[in-house]
Amino acid sequence: MSFEGFDRGALEFLSSLRENNTREWFHAHRAEYEDLLLEPARDFVVAVGEELRPAVPDVNADPRVNGSIFRIARDTRFASDKRPYKDHLDLWFWVGERKRGPGFWFRITPDELVLGGGMHHFEPPQLERYRTGVADDERGSVLLGEVERLRAAGYAIGGERYKRLPRGFEAPAERAPLLLHEGVFGWVQVSPPPGEAFSSAFPRFCADRYRPLVGLVEWLAPIP
Repeated sequence: MSFEGFDRGALEFLSSLRENNTREWFHAHRAEYEDLLLEPARDFVVAVGEELRPAVPDVNADPRVNGSIFRIARDTRFASDKRPYKDHLDLWFWVGERKRGPGFWFRITPDELVLGGGMHHFEPPQLERYRTGVADDERGSVLLGEVERLRAAGYAIGGERYKRLPRGFEAPAERAPLLLHEGVFGWVQVSPPPGEAFSSAFPRFCADRYRPLVGLVEWLAPIP
C-alpha cells in the first residue's frame, strides 16, 4: 500500500506511552501501536526510499522491524533507565552494505520531528580513516565545505567530543576542529511535528531535508 500519512492518533499513542511506560500498559495497547505506528511506518519507509533513490542509489529502505524500523522495546540490560519502551518512532536508512555505516535517520515524538544524516560514532578503524580524510588537503577541504554549507542552511552539526587534537594528525586551523569528532552528522528539528506527517506529502517533506545531507553521507561512504 502507498503511504497516506500517519493518523494523528499516532502521536497521542506515543504521548500516552510516555505517561504509562509499563509492559502491562503496552501489551494492552499493542494493537494500537501496530495500527497507528508500525504498519504506516512500513509504507513510509518504502516511500522515503523511493524519494531518495534517485539521489542516493544505494540507500537501504527496509520496511521491517530491525531493518529500517527500530524496535520500540528498549534494551535495558545495562541501562540505568529501566523504562521498557521508547516514546518515539525511530527509523534508519543506511547507505551501502554496512548498516553501521553512514545514512539518514528519522525520529518522531509527540513534540518534534528530527531528521539527520551522517555517522554518530566511529569505531577505532573508522576513526583512523576519518582523521586521515580530515588531514588530507583535498578530502578535508570537501568535508569542511559540506559542514559549512549545512550550517549556513540551518542544520546543526554534531559529533565533536575530544578536547585535544589527536597525535599524528595535523590540519589547518579551519579544519582542526573536525579532528575532535568521534562521529560527524547534521540534523534539523521541526517542533511540533509538521502537518505533512499526517498526509501523503510526508515522505517528500523528509526527503527534501535529507537531500542537503547527501554530500556529507557520500563523503563518509569510504570510511566503513
